[in-house]
Amino acid sequence: MTHPALTTLTDKEKQTLRLIVRGHDAKSVAVTLGLSVHTINERLRDARRKLAVSSSREAARMLFEAEGATPENLADNRNGDDVGDRATDVGTTPHDGAGRSVGSPRFWIGACAMTLTLGLLAFTLTPATVQTPAPPPATAPATPAPDAARAFLELVDQGRWTDSYRRFGVAFRKLNTEQVWADVSEKVRTPLGPVVSRTLIGQEYVPAPPYGYQSVKFRTRFAEGGEQVETVMLDQEAAEWKVVGITVG
Repeated sequence: MTHPALTTLTDKEKQTLRLIVRGHDAKSVAVTLGLSVHTINERLRDARRKLAVSSSREAARMLFEAEGATPENLADNRNGDDVGDRATDVGTTPHDGAGRSVGSPRFWIGACAMTLTLGLLAFTLTPATVQTPAPPPATAPATPAPDAARAFLELVDQGRWTDSYRRFGVAFRKLNTEQVWADVSEKVRTPLGPVVSRTLIGQEYVPAPPYGYQSVKFRTRFAEGGEQVETVMLDQEAAEWKVVGITVG
């Protein structure tokens, strides 16, 4: 039975808990969403208060169990609790709108199935201190990151789950089988309908081990899902760009 208090959670609180269930702490959630640690900790504190629990991971577990997913990587420690008491802001981007903010995403790709959000995020940014990434491989990818991101999204548009799965990096594939990717994508991506238009917004480097990531954003209009911002995170493996995460919202 769904806990009645879960209905009091806001979409943004649920969004944050879905990342916590993947092993993120408040700081890495803030970096991922382009928000401040203070904002993330406020969401977590409000969620814990509403659910009457002392651990953000317990709150995340309750949410995912209610949504029919099986939480993974839920350590007993409180890695995401109140980190803001000792951390500084990592971003000043507002909650909504284009750019680094994701607003209330309807589509997450990384490592756990859900209802309104598809949460299969394979990479976890360094939680405590910002480290200097190692130098990238000597051979740069022949394909620009935006082109690689667009090619991946076009495979997803066509429902080619096997082909799109091959575009994921090692970290993602360790956490997700091809069947998980196909099942969750069919459930969440397909209802958005065909793509009407897709326009590149920009590309941003995200400093994180081992080499940093390229975040590529598109403004996309779907026939059924309306206008969304798609963000594809890419990692360089050898001389290729590999997808490590995707959000649509």
